[in-house]
Amino acid sequence: MPEKTVVVTGATGLLGRQCVKAFEGAGWNTVGTGFSRANPPAILKVDLGNVGEVVRLLEEVKPKVVVHCAAERFPDKCDADPEGVERLNVQASNGLAQECANRDVILIYISTDYVFDGKPGAAPYEANAPTSPPNFYGETKLAGEQAVLSAWKKSVVLRVPVLYGEVEENKESAVNVLLDTVWNKAGKDRVEMDHWSIRYPTNTSDVARVLKDVAERYTSTADIGSLPKILQFSSEDRMTKYEICQKLSGIAGLSINHIVGNDKNDPNAAVVRPYDCHLSTKVLKDLGISVDTVPFDTWWQRHLHAFKH
Repeated sequence: MPEKTVVVTGATGLLGRQCVKAFEGAGWNTVGTGFSRANPPAILKVDLGNVGEVVRLLEEVKPKVVVHCAAERFPDKCDADPEGVERLNVQASNGLAQECANRDVILIYISTDYVFDGKPGAAPYEANAPTSPPNFYGETKLAGEQAVLSAWKKSVVLRVPVLYGEVEENKESAVNVLLDTVWNKAGKDRVEMDHWSIRYPTNTSDVARVLKDVAERYTSTADIGSLPKILQFSSEDRMTKYEICQKLSGIAGLSINHIVGNDKNDPNAAVVRPYDCHLSTKVLKDLGISVDTVPFDTWWQRHLHAFKH
C-alpha cells in the first residue's frame, strides 16, 4: 500500500471525481466519500454531519490528508435551504477540522471566489485581501474557511472560481450547463444571458492537479506552520456567460441567434452575483506550484470532438 493516504470528501461531485483521479494517478492510496450518490465500496457513504461516522472514517483509513470538496455550491440552492447549507458548509467543515486536529491530519478546504464582493475595479484579489461576500453562499463558505482555520493549525484553504470539466450531467457545472442553452433543446425563441459579470472558468482536472501538488508540498514540509494558510487558483480565461455561449457555439457549430446578451447584470440570477472576483495565484506561484491551465477552447474542442481543420 502506498505510504501516503488521502480522503476526498464529495468524491461523487464535479471536482471530487477529478481529485480521486489525480491522487490515484500520483500513487496515493485514495479513499473517496459521498452521501446521496455514494456507491460502496468504491465511494464510501459518510454523513459528514455525523461526528461518529467521521471519527470511524478517519480511524479506519488513517489519512495524511483530507481534501474537503463536499459542499452546497449553487448560490440559488443555498438561499432555498439556509439551515441545511449552514450545516454542511460550516458546521460539518468545523467538525471535520476538529477530528483532523485530533489525529494530526492535514485538511484542505475548498472555498470560492465569492468570498469577495467583486465590485468593479477591485480585482484581482490577493489571498490576504479583505473579504466581503455578496450572497449567502459566499457567507457560508467564508464562515467555513474561518471555522477550519480556527479549529486546526494544519488546515489549508484553496479558493477557486466557477468550474467546468467532465460531468455526468451538464447541470453539475454552471459552465457546462450553458451547452444546453446553446443547443436550445427547449426550443426557446429568446434567452437572455448575462453579459455583465466577468467569470474565469477553470477546469476541474487543473484544480485537482493543484490539490495533489499542494498535498505533496504540505506533507513533505516538517514546519507546516511556515506555509501559507490561504491559497487561490484560477484560470486567466476571462469571459461573461454570453461570451462562453459564443465560444461554445463556435466550437459546436451551432447558431445562438436565440441568445441575447444582457449587460446590466445577470437577468437569470435569483441572488446577487459579483462583477469580477478574479483571484490572484501569486501564493501558489511563490510555493513553486504550477498554475498552468488547459485553455478553455482547447478543452471544449477535445470534449466535443470538434477539432477544425
